[in-house]
Amino acid sequence: MRFYPLAAVLILLSVTLGRVATSAADESAPLPVGWLAELPPADEVSLGELESIALAENPTLRQAEMRVRAARAKCLQEGLYPNPVIGYRGEEMGSMGTAGRQGGFLGQEIVTADKLQLRRSVAGHEVRQAEQALAAQRARVLNDVRTGAYDVMVAQRAVELNRQLVDIGREGVGAAERLLEAMEVSRVDVLQARIEADSSALRLHDAQNRHLAAWQRLSALLGRPQMPMTRLAGDLESELPEWSWDEAFERLIAQSPELAEAWAGVRRAQCAVASECAERTPNLSVEAAVLQDNAEQNTVASVEFAMPLTLYNRNQGNIRRAGAELIAARREVQRVELALQQRLATTFEQYANARHQTQQYSASILPNASESLKLIQIGYEQGEFDYLKLLTAQRTYSEVELAYLESLLRLNRAHVEIEGFLLSGGLQKLGQRD
Repeated sequence: MRFYPLAAVLILLSVTLGRVATSAADESAPLPVGWLAELPPADEVSLGELESIALAENPTLRQAEMRVRAARAKCLQEGLYPNPVIGYRGEEMGSMGTAGRQGGFLGQEIVTADKLQLRRSVAGHEVRQAEQALAAQRARVLNDVRTGAYDVMVAQRAVELNRQLVDIGREGVGAAERLLEAMEVSRVDVLQARIEADSSALRLHDAQNRHLAAWQRLSALLGRPQMPMTRLAGDLESELPEWSWDEAFERLIAQSPELAEAWAGVRRAQCAVASECAERTPNLSVEAAVLQDNAEQNTVASVEFAMPLTLYNRNQGNIRRAGAELIAARREVQRVELALQQRLATTFEQYANARHQTQQYSASILPNASESLKLIQIGYEQGEFDYLKLLTAQRTYSEVELAYLESLLRLNRAHVEIEGFLLSGGLQKLGQRD
């Protein structure tokens, strides 16, 4: 695929109208109002550099990383054994006028039924959920950066195309006025030329505003809202891998971070059920004490074992809750799979249509529009067509080029979505997804 630049139109028009010098027209015609007089001429920034900036500064990635860190800290805490208890004990104080028994004790809760290991397993799967959420957020940010960069690239190209149209319109007005003076055209031709020039100026103004808005959206996503506008380097027409539905769907189901997070939720819920069942087994409390009997003038020791009787609370409520959460987690996997298929169907339709359109524009529509413009130019030279016909052909050619740009944008956007597991929302609050 390739562009057919509007510079060719400039050459054709200059030949048609006697190779009118553009410098005088540029000095006399007012510049269109817009945010940008020219695109930044010097430095360029690549898509890879934008991605690096976003990975370093996008705030949602720091949030997701802190959630992973918090989950790992919780996993560490869940596996820690209960601390022993040490203290002082006094008994029978005042007996026979003595201090009674004085001493200390040491107690320890004995955790049974592998509860600590099961709790750590539950927390470990929470870590994996957080890690998959981080991977999903990273993909969201990168996908949004790529689509935002493509928006800027298309906006850049649209500004360039519309600026060429403004130049053509200025030349047309100047040439039509000279032809009117020579009585070779009517005033209608001059008015049509002016209308076309004014319309081109309006379209350039809109294109410049679109460029600015696209850059502002992109810089916000990067985490650098004040980043100065810089020209983006890149090729919208680079060959993209062609997806089939089966390939895209199988890859999505096999590698989607959203689905991996849902499966981690199932494994967490399974471990939670086992952990709650283990809680039915009571822990054992052991205590040993050594006391000095001041009345008898000897040392005594005591050992105590205790455990609760599970007559009423057998953790049955928590077990049922964990079982219900396991069923819900399995249904969540099913929901995510169906949602992914639904979203892919919409995106794949856009991808297939955009790919077909870009191929048609490149192979047929653009060459035909270019050839049509040349033929009308020749016919105008020979007096077969009027000036309005030439302007219409020029407008048609420019509209075809802009439509081709839009189809390229849709194609690249759809490709990014499919390759990026349909994830977007690089600045959306974590945990709030559509």
